[in-house]
This record gives sequence, C-alpha cells and structure tokens, in this order.
Amino acid sequence: MSDSPAPVPSELTATALAAAIDAAGDPADAAFLQCFFKTGPGEYGDGDVFVGVRVPATRTIVKGFERMPLLEASALLASEVHEHRLAALLVMVRQLQLAMRPRTRDDAAVASLHRAYLDAVRAGRVNNWDLVDASAEFLVGQVLLADGGDGSPLLDELAASDSLWQRRVAVLSTFAYIKAGDGGPILRLAPRLLADREDLMHKAVGWMLRELGKRVDRGALTDFLDEYAARMPRTMLSYATEHLAPEERAAFRARR
Repeated sequence: MSDSPAPVPSELTATALAAAIDAAGDPADAAFLQCFFKTGPGEYGDGDVFVGVRVPATRTIVKGFERMPLLEASALLASEVHEHRLAALLVMVRQLQLAMRPRTRDDAAVASLHRAYLDAVRAGRVNNWDLVDASAEFLVGQVLLADGGDGSPLLDELAASDSLWQRRVAVLSTFAYIKAGDGGPILRLAPRLLADREDLMHKAVGWMLRELGKRVDRGALTDFLDEYAARMPRTMLSYATEHLAPEERAAFRARR
C-alpha cells in the first residue's frame, strides 16, 4: 500500500485558482488598484502587482475553491499577484469557519490554518491592509479567542514587530475579541502603538477603539481617551471619536 498523499483534483489547485482570477482581470481596474493600494516606489505597497479583479468578484470565484488543500492555498500566497494572495486568504478564512463549527470542530485543521497563516504573515506575504483586514480577525483573533486568554504573548510579539503588516495583524486580531464583548486586548495594545509612525496603524488602532466604544463599553473608550487623547496621532483620535457626540468629539480632539 502506498503512503503517498492522494492527488489534488486539478480544479482545486493553486494554479487553477490563479487562472480563474486572471481570467476575471481587467486592465483598467488593474491600473486603478495599482494606484489605490500605493504600489509606487517607497509607498507601503511598493512593487505589488494587480490583475484588476475587485473584491466581490474575487469572493465569488473563491466559492468554488473552498475545498482546496491548505498546501495549495499556502502555495498561492507566494504569488506576486495581489488578488491571488487575497483569494488564498479568503479560502483559508472559509476553511477556518467550517473547521470551527461547534458540532464538527476540527482542532487539527484550525491549528494548521492558524500556523500556515502566521507563517505567511512572517514571510511578508500578507502585505497590504486589505489582506490583513480580510484575514487577521479570523485566522488569528478567533483562534486565540477560542483558546481562551487575552491573546498574549502572540499579539504582543506581532505588535512589537518592525513590520507594519505584522503590527496591523495584531491590532485587527482584536476585532474578534471586541465582537465577543472583550475590549481587553485592544486596550492593552493601543498605548504601545501611540507613537507608531505609520498612518495605516493610526487608522487601525483608532478603528478598533471606535468599535470598542460602539460594541463593548463606551465608558472604556472615554476613559482611554481621557488618559491618552493628548498623545494620540490626529488620525487615530479622529477614528476613535467618530461616533461620539459632536461636542464630546471636539473636546477630545482639542486636547492635542
């Protein structure tokens, strides 16, 4: 009896998914997306390549590849094409959701998906804000939340990274906790990121603080702002206070 793994159906390979994405590409959209995602020299998406597929179309294509083996999805994450990497991440998120169903939970699959995702993050393959935002909440946040605890030391490690994208993964992972009613992780990470130089981090932290106030505890947000508003970058403070009453928002913003 052979111990070789079963062959992967040709319609569920990285090559097949990449071809389906490429076939949906549009040159005009590719040009727009290259600009929108700041792919010029020295910009945050420097060197990224787009074929011109919008997110809704990518999600539609991915539905036919949800049974793709994880090794194939991981291989697609090595592609230079942005939409290929997004498609691979969306496959992994869907597989995680299926693996975490309470009645049929597959702990081995959850662990494998979580590990493969972190490997990709650390290898620099999850390297733009939309890729992080579509995946971190699930492939990190939901896994850590299900395991109990506040996500440290992993979130602390990622938040301390020199990589913008690893830091954003840490922050967006806290969304899973916030949606579950737990503001602890973002309240722990946010003070450490007040001096972050990247505007994309200011937006991410401010966004999660805003969600904390909307979904968990408005008082926790205003207490945080009482202590830190004077030190918060303008964009972070603006995002965090968006849903407050105009006079309250103005008062906090004036502290800068």
